[in-house]
Amino acid sequence: MDSGRLPAASRVSRLSTAERAAILDRLFEPCVPLHTLSVSLLLEKTFDSYDEMISSIGLQLTELAESTSTSDQAWLETILAAHPRLGQSTIESTQSRAEQAQLNTGDDSQPHSLSHLNDLYEQTFPGLRYIVFVDGRDQAAIMEDMKFRIERHDGVAERNAAIKAMCEIAADRARSTGVEDDK
Repeated sequence: MDSGRLPAASRVSRLSTAERAAILDRLFEPCVPLHTLSVSLLLEKTFDSYDEMISSIGLQLTELAESTSTSDQAWLETILAAHPRLGQSTIESTQSRAEQAQLNTGDDSQPHSLSHLNDLYEQTFPGLRYIVFVDGRDQAAIMEDMKFRIERHDGVAERNAAIKAMCEIAADRARSTGVEDDK
């Protein structure tokens, strides 16, 4: 991983716990609860691709979302909250900062600014953070999606949308980072 590229997916199971956790941090966001959930999966299973790995992690997250256990729901919410709020002025994650750069160019004087919608979203869905794969869309498009999801008022759909977005973001990060040859 010293080259800045990700190791071949097929080699991840042979890496140390710290190295597997670092891969999760690069693909998702730094999050100890995600490490607890998924680091052992990366040891126990050999993956042919990062898409396969991310899909398996997505299944783990979906299992938490579908659980009737309040502790599983809280665990999932902690993992989802590792993503920074969209449009936040200070974003610790270099990757998220770059991915969200175009969102900070919109007109924040709009009556439903991104900050206001973040607040409204979090009031509508306590414990959740709005997560979307920005994928080059501008602030207006993201705000329309956010308004739709708030008006839909469906917590189950929101958890599923957040998991899907996290996996799309992770897959995009894997593609853009590049992967070392399998040695």
